[in-house]
Amino acid sequence: MDTTFDYLVIGAGSAGCALAARLSMQPRTRVGLIEAGGPDKHPAIKVPAAFPMLIGTEYDWDYRTTPQPGLADRVIRCPRGRVLGGCSSINAQVWTRGHREDFDGWAAAGNPGWSYKEVEPYFQRSERRTGSNKEHTYGSDGPLHIQEIRSQSPATAAFLSACAERGFHALPEANVADTTGYASLPATQRGGRRWSAADAYLRGLHHPNLTVLTNLRAERVTFDGVRATGVQVADQHGQSSALTARAEVILSAGAVNSPQLLMLSGIGDPEHLREHGIDCRITLPGVGNGLQDHLYVPLIVHCPQPVTLAAAGTLAARLTYLLRRRGPLTSNVGEAACFLPGDDTRTAPDLELAFLPVAFLDHGLDPISEHAITIAVDLIQPSSLGTVRLRSARATDPPRIDPRYLFDPGDIQTLVRGMNVAQSLLDTTALAPYVGAPWFDDLDLGDAASIESHIRHTASTVYHLAGTCRMGIDADAVVDPTLRVHGADGLRVVDASIMPRITRGHIQAPVVMIAERAADLITGRSIS
Repeated sequence: MDTTFDYLVIGAGSAGCALAARLSMQPRTRVGLIEAGGPDKHPAIKVPAAFPMLIGTEYDWDYRTTPQPGLADRVIRCPRGRVLGGCSSINAQVWTRGHREDFDGWAAAGNPGWSYKEVEPYFQRSERRTGSNKEHTYGSDGPLHIQEIRSQSPATAAFLSACAERGFHALPEANVADTTGYASLPATQRGGRRWSAADAYLRGLHHPNLTVLTNLRAERVTFDGVRATGVQVADQHGQSSALTARAEVILSAGAVNSPQLLMLSGIGDPEHLREHGIDCRITLPGVGNGLQDHLYVPLIVHCPQPVTLAAAGTLAARLTYLLRRRGPLTSNVGEAACFLPGDDTRTAPDLELAFLPVAFLDHGLDPISEHAITIAVDLIQPSSLGTVRLRSARATDPPRIDPRYLFDPGDIQTLVRGMNVAQSLLDTTALAPYVGAPWFDDLDLGDAASIESHIRHTASTVYHLAGTCRMGIDADAVVDPTLRVHGADGLRVVDASIMPRITRGHIQAPVVMIAERAADLITGRSIS
């Protein structure tokens, strides 16, 4: 195995695949991409609707939160991709950039170069949009295929009509600058199959200087003083070895594993590191702070029409998919959404009402044969902030993940308002043919206390963890606006953890954008 590279990228997820591929396109630049998981060969990875089959398997870190007081002391499962492609190999493939105010807010907080106008070209560089491309908002020759769902449920069209009936704004496309309104959701698919970051960047681009190393777990970053020199890794058998980086080590391990690696390497809050017998090399108290996630609450009703994903497991659906790449198995489950401000004081959305033509509970792990539809009420601008902390000094021990869901009382108030709007959509003429009896017998939507209890007992993650290595120039920031770790040389973080504020939408697209921009920051290029 080669042990010396110019750049070492830790984590082959959405960010790591994109970044490593772009860096390796430089002549005579050797890049090593390290992934703790294995190849993305499981057939369920390619079938869009089959992603729940991957949760809890070897392709998932299968993390858990600490008990959450705001969620009736429940422990919440946090699937994270542990496979080539990372979360892009096990997610719901939604491609939403976020709202213009997200990125303008990053720039206004002291991060020049990250405004919407400045990052939009990096979204476009990643995109290969086929099908509808209204207003030419997308790129058309990037490595990531972005397409409409091939066999959208008729109930999804009815949901969009219900949004119109309620007077909400019809978006010309889900990825315009101001996303307030409703639209179908494009997905990272190609011809009815998942198109992950590994498909796009590791197989879709020419990069002779890239070495992909799977089944290697990063244990810590190695240093000479404050300069990162490489990474200590361990194979599947626990055998440790050292890899050297002549130029930079780049953490793209995600909002859980990137702060964990920094802390294991002696970067973080000295008091916390001391608790686990780790000498502090660089004092950065913000490492692991600022954890943000999108929390969703399901509003489910039985559906009297046989048009939902309950039919996805039938022989007919499987044959349709195998022979024609069409039918319910091409669904990403989240087929459409309406983005709305939670109240009249907001100018940008803090709620997403996502439409799922299935009863989606417990991460979809238990297939439900009854036809049903779900409006998932998603809190996309949470005020509650959590933490990622070490459980021990061993890299094999999962970190302590405490999102502190609904710690801020304003969050549950926003979700209650969202539940009321969701019910109003179910009450429309457009959705009436698809709305049957309520799924939850104990939910009284006319009683605020009942709604709050429902939220606390059913809400769960949308898998969008971010913010734990925040970009900024203040004392609590972890990386600077060029994504260099404060106080270190030759070390950067490039993934969702650097987000100063989580974006208003599903975060796969912003993560890829961050990696595309990071490649230019590292090499000194500018986008053309």
